[in-house]
Amino acid sequence: MSKNKPERVLLFDRTKYTIMIVGLVVIALGFLLMIGGGSDDPNVFSYDLFSFRRITLAPFLVLLGFGIQIYAIMKKTSNEPDTKGPKK
Repeated sequence: MSKNKPERVLLFDRTKYTIMIVGLVVIALGFLLMIGGGSDDPNVFSYDLFSFRRITLAPFLVLLGFGIQIYAIMKKTSNEPDTKGPKK
């Protein structure tokens, strides 16, 4: 007598994990672009702090990365259980 065990279905498939990793890389790139711009001498003001890269590009990349993460989570999974019966 054989028992029919339901097949396990993973919540995420390979494409979802790939999209999530891309999102994490984009977020990390955004944070890397934000660092720096300080001055070694506290008495000297550096206008590098207000560069396009730190004020506009880096936050845009961080938000884009979070958007990619949300898309990856909400994307429909192609994994479906095998309902055709036991394999012989």
